[in-house]
Amino acid sequence: MKVADDWEDYKILATSDGMKLEDWKGITLLRPDPQVIWKGRDLFAVEGINAVYRRSPNGGGQWERRKSFPSEWTVSHGDLTFLIKPMGFKHTGLFPEQAVNWRIMRKLIAEARALEPERKIKVLNLFAYTGAASVACAKEGAEVTHVDAARGMVERAGENARLSGVESGIRYIVDDCVKFVSREIRRNNKYDAVIMDPPSYGRGPGGEMWKLERDLYGFVRSCAELLCDKPLFFLINSYTTGLQPTVLKNLIRLALSRFAGRTEAYEVGLPTEEGIELPCGASGLFIGEGYGK
Repeated sequence: MKVADDWEDYKILATSDGMKLEDWKGITLLRPDPQVIWKGRDLFAVEGINAVYRRSPNGGGQWERRKSFPSEWTVSHGDLTFLIKPMGFKHTGLFPEQAVNWRIMRKLIAEARALEPERKIKVLNLFAYTGAASVACAKEGAEVTHVDAARGMVERAGENARLSGVESGIRYIVDDCVKFVSREIRRNNKYDAVIMDPPSYGRGPGGEMWKLERDLYGFVRSCAELLCDKPLFFLINSYTTGLQPTVLKNLIRLALSRFAGRTEAYEVGLPTEEGIELPCGASGLFIGEGYGK
């Protein structure tokens, strides 16, 4: 497991009975987490919680405010700053565990730029949400194309870019990712790196159904057609329960078999103040030959 253990503005205070208690720069939130199958103290009884996300038996849920706090605020990770705003389905607009991948991508981009100063590093970020990965790559000097079907999330990505001072380094596309990739293939556009965080299930603007287990491999093969002859990296993140890291590794190795390089896969996680590590998903990463030494 790769653990995001270098946060100053975020930490997990405790975990118990399907919930995690978090500190987001002084704002305390209690949210569900399906990985927490153990029992400890009653986290609902902890004093000083600002808000609790309560699931509904009919699906979804809502935030219960216990103490006043801003409707939105910012947290920083090094030289990156992100907007935090509790919203539907327990989300805040940021996945802190992904800091491990921000570090990896930034290091690879910096290395490539040092080796080839004249090379423009073009990164395609698909299912890009609020753009933390886009911001991280742009901060290191990459030219990022950020694609997501939700206009509101793309607008949030733009705000994160402004907060981190990288507005000019990101191109925003509101579109279905599968359709966008198909058009880019026809245009013969190429990228040095691809990032994707595909959902388990989804529906396109025309009613098209996406199911990760059925559609991911074919989509990755399509995205491989967008890679340049000497790609830098290809990263897949997944939060689909039961999907093992080795599945992502196998998928990438098969879909990108024509490219020289190495592939690895790992859990991503976060430390807690209880002294344990909370698993938060899986990543598969291809690194092109000559990079990441």
